[in-house]
Amino acid sequence: MINTIVKPARSFFATVAALALTGLIAPHAVAADANAESGVRISAQAKSETRAIAAKDPQAVNSAANLCGSGYELFTAERLPNATRLGTLFTYTKSGSSGLTSSCAVFDNNSGSSVYMKLKLCPNSTDAKLCKTDEGTFSQYAGPVRVTGSNASILCSKVTAIMKYEGGTVINRVTYAAPCN
Repeated sequence: MINTIVKPARSFFATVAALALTGLIAPHAVAADANAESGVRISAQAKSETRAIAAKDPQAVNSAANLCGSGYELFTAERLPNATRLGTLFTYTKSGSSGLTSSCAVFDNNSGSSVYMKLKLCPNSTDAKLCKTDEGTFSQYAGPVRVTGSNASILCSKVTAIMKYEGGTVINRVTYAAPCN
């Protein structure tokens, strides 16, 4: 049993990295051409980083997709805040006959601790009341959060992922949850 008391966020990063290297903790596996291992389809617009994460960790991609529900394909998988990987942000989109109909996001906690997390997904709209949010202290993940609507409201929808540790923000990422042409 290892007892570690971590005060500053910098020590938190070092502790997580050291424990991961020694195999004492592993990233949670929660969290699309079809990925042969996960069965989740990967969006044609997905970036190479997303494809690499899906190839390396199909179980996490599949688990997060299952939280969103059936019919979604992976648009983004991003390690946050960097290769330290305290969290992984997954976004998925769903299509219908008239284009995109829904987007979904899951923010996986890879820190090995219960931490404050906030996940907010907003459609392409100026009406903030249409945003969906999940926040609290989580040991595994925040979300899923989903927005549905017309193709125009799903395109360029934005997701915000925040993680705090000991009162300091260690992740604050805003990105697109769906293609934005």
